[in-house]
Amino acid sequence: MPGIFKKRRQNTSSLLVIRSEGRQALKRLCDTSAMTIALIAIALYLLSAGLLVRTVTREENATSKLWLWPAVAAVVLHGTCHLLAWRDGGGPDMHFFAALSLVGLGMATLTGLFGARRSMAALGVIVFPLAAASLLGYASAGHHIADGLDWRLQLHAWCALLAYATLAIAALLALMLWAQERALRRRQFHQWLRALPPLTELESLLFRTITAGFVLLTATLLTGILFVENLFAQHLVHKTVLSVLSWLAFGALLLGRWRYGWRGVVAVRWTLVAMVLLVLAFFGSKFVLELLLRRV
Repeated sequence: MPGIFKKRRQNTSSLLVIRSEGRQALKRLCDTSAMTIALIAIALYLLSAGLLVRTVTREENATSKLWLWPAVAAVVLHGTCHLLAWRDGGGPDMHFFAALSLVGLGMATLTGLFGARRSMAALGVIVFPLAAASLLGYASAGHHIADGLDWRLQLHAWCALLAYATLAIAALLALMLWAQERALRRRQFHQWLRALPPLTELESLLFRTITAGFVLLTATLLTGILFVENLFAQHLVHKTVLSVLSWLAFGALLLGRWRYGWRGVVAVRWTLVAMVLLVLAFFGSKFVLELLLRRV
């Protein structure tokens, strides 16, 4: 009888070892699949950017949407990478490289929408390589186990990511507006100017994007006040202060536009200053806490 029990224990231990090895093999297979999907998405992003560069630099003002198909496929695969990671990790991953990749995904999605409906496809020349780089960083850094956030904190986090993606697009639009206005003032009619909409239309798109981002940023701050405990804790106070300063800067810009008709260089400066504050608030603090201090 003791020999039988000993044999059963040995068999049970062998089964446990086999199952553990099977789970590890399955995890390695899933990691390989996720990396393959990420690399395909990166290649499609770069292909779409290359097609846009060719469209922008050729002589005629092309209206081809050939670039849109690889861009859409890249966005879908980009999102699939995160969904697979969330499935394995038990929920959304909001660490530094994951958040950076999600912002890149949001920017690429908005760029596709802008390009499909308006003559702002040239935005993809900048955004798609940025999205590819953010996805590469996420795939290379590995995935973290989900933090177990409840739905209220997840709502706060998603509002923040959407606000950052929208306002990052606004910052790029502001740079394009500045470059276009500068070229026209100097009578330098470059080929890339044909890829941009008229100055007034670009300016109108800029302020519509800022308005949408401002609403999302307001929702971010409100959900933070309502749902985040101890919002002014030591590791959150700089993030909170910088976010509020950015919100005030964007609000002042919209007020100045409505009350005093701010435009041109003034609008560009306010947009870039507010965006720098926002980047420091979120990614600056996450970089220091997670990558330098290793506190999170």
